[in-house]
Amino acid sequence: MKKLLLSLSILFSVLIFGQKKPTLFLIGDSTMANKDNPEKNPEHGWGQVLPQYFTTDIEIQNHAMNGRSSKSFRTEGRWDKVEKQLKKGDFVIIQFGHNDQKVKDSTKFTNPYTQYRANLERYVKETRAKGATPILMTSIVRRDFTENGVLTDTHGNYPLVVRLVADDMKVPFVDMQLLTEQMEIAAGPEGSKKLHLHYKEGEVEYYPKGKDDDTHLSTLGAESVAKLALKGLKPLKTGLEKYIK
Repeated sequence: MKKLLLSLSILFSVLIFGQKKPTLFLIGDSTMANKDNPEKNPEHGWGQVLPQYFTTDIEIQNHAMNGRSSKSFRTEGRWDKVEKQLKKGDFVIIQFGHNDQKVKDSTKFTNPYTQYRANLERYVKETRAKGATPILMTSIVRRDFTENGVLTDTHGNYPLVVRLVADDMKVPFVDMQLLTEQMEIAAGPEGSKKLHLHYKEGEVEYYPKGKDDDTHLSTLGAESVAKLALKGLKPLKTGLEKYIK
């Protein structure tokens, strides 16, 4: 009897302490991706800075990659690497759109209402099949102000399709388009430059010839967007919120 109890105790300990932490996987494009030389490179993806806002009770894997669309992320085998690791209790944030617009690149372009929608639905279904929780996000906006100070939309129907898929499939959803639009407008045409990559020639060593980039994020921009993502994630009650500091 004592041996049986000892065996059960050991088994219980193995089960408890052998359980893996949940993992938050990020799949998306350059606005979310990790950047090289983070100590010197002014450009950061918002997913790159996200771990600092979470506890150590969850692992974060950022698989987002520059230039990828909902199509090329899969055809290059990047989703396969994520899917093979997925387990019950994990989370997957899905944010594509910037590169799905590239009509001159057949490896990336998707029609918003057909291919793009089908790709999002497939990511959701395959995530759920592993017992993990998918979370859909619209793309962050580009800094595109008119001469009259009006922020214009550059993503067309893609964000709408994300909303439709989230609604139809009952997927947790964060409207990053809306949240970042509000951020850009609040900062204004000049102030919003600090959220992106605007440097004069010789101003920063990493861009000796200067830089004018309204799509990608500075460290300040990445941290600001990450905080907006957390603001959107907390009310969803997916279970992910308990790991947010």
